[in-house]
Amino acid sequence: MEEKLHEPHKNPGSTLKSMSWYALVAACIKLLLIPSYHSTDFEVHRNWLAITHSLPLSQWYSEETSPWTLDYPPFFAYFERFLSIFANLIDPTIVHLQKGLNYNATTVIYFQRMTVIVSDLCLFFALYRLTAKMDSRKRNLIWVLVASSPGLFIVDHVHFQYNGFLLGILLLSLSFLEEGREFLGGLFFAVLLCFKHLFAVAAPVYFVYLFSRFCRGGFLRGFGRVLWMGVVVALVFAAAFGPFVYYGQIQQVLHRMFPFGRGLCHAYWAPNFWAFYIILDKGLAFLLWKLGFNIQTPAASFTGGLVGGSSPFAILPQITPLTTFIMVLLATSPALIKAWRNPYPGMITKWVAYAYTCGFLFGWHVHEKASLHFVIPLAIVALQSSEDAKHYFLLSIVVFLLSFSTAI
Repeated sequence: MEEKLHEPHKNPGSTLKSMSWYALVAACIKLLLIPSYHSTDFEVHRNWLAITHSLPLSQWYSEETSPWTLDYPPFFAYFERFLSIFANLIDPTIVHLQKGLNYNATTVIYFQRMTVIVSDLCLFFALYRLTAKMDSRKRNLIWVLVASSPGLFIVDHVHFQYNGFLLGILLLSLSFLEEGREFLGGLFFAVLLCFKHLFAVAAPVYFVYLFSRFCRGGFLRGFGRVLWMGVVVALVFAAAFGPFVYYGQIQQVLHRMFPFGRGLCHAYWAPNFWAFYIILDKGLAFLLWKLGFNIQTPAASFTGGLVGGSSPFAILPQITPLTTFIMVLLATSPALIKAWRNPYPGMITKWVAYAYTCGFLFGWHVHEKASLHFVIPLAIVALQSSEDAKHYFLLSIVVFLLSFSTAI
């Protein structure tokens, strides 16, 4: 048995070859989905290609030709700029600000679909690193759970997004943390935040875990490691946001990244605590109105995909972004306490998944797709115990249903 557990160390080439076959089979299925329906996110990302290709960097976060303005952090904008080089070679209309609006030619469909398929290689590499020390049976099961995730297939390769690529960066970070390589784990997490800031829900877990790990080597040594980690993170954020600080655009960038006016709930409702809170408010308002009370019910919607005024509640207290932040932090506190008391590398993936679950349940303007942030890491730990397997099984069904409802 012991010999089998260490088999991946003896023949890493065989493990990489097996992973390549999984990636190839998954890519073939994704190719079949190219002609399928796609959501408005397809035009969102095409417009970002046009913005980053046609305009100087100083105008990326102020351009408003299309309602689908750039609102991801700078690293993702740089990623779109890189992709736009190839898009321009294939079809210049793709990256044209005016002519490219709602462009739906075969060239843009195939190009954008292929960029998602190719970027998924990041996810497969991260899976390879995370499972390299496992026995072959567990390793293959985890590959199947992640590589054939219905949620990822629907959201990325039907609906259209780059969640596989971003989750790959997250899993890379976790793979380094599980190996005890804290600086690389922190580095990749900082990079991830500069690609998509919504992953910051797990930042408190990272901070407490790393701080606790560093402090266990003595105060002076721990202080030095904390300081060095801070320098690494600062350099990553400087590389991402520095150019926009130079051009005096940082306030505009932050305004785009945190459009709190979009409302408490997303247009595609996440079935979280706030959905029930809104239903309760509506039910109480209706009941009191039936009893003869003069209740002013808001006419506006609680949801919206674009920036606008969020609706007031009729009966229950108003909810602000600060309220949701405090609730997420309180809900995450059990994981934070455990991470501080015993920062065991084998538990970090589970704690991060728990943090993203709390963000999904209590966060501000949560989209259904955010469920992928916790269900994919849970697939990594699903084989640790029957309890973990049960949690993953139930939540993966929920994620599939949410993803399917998003796609239709």
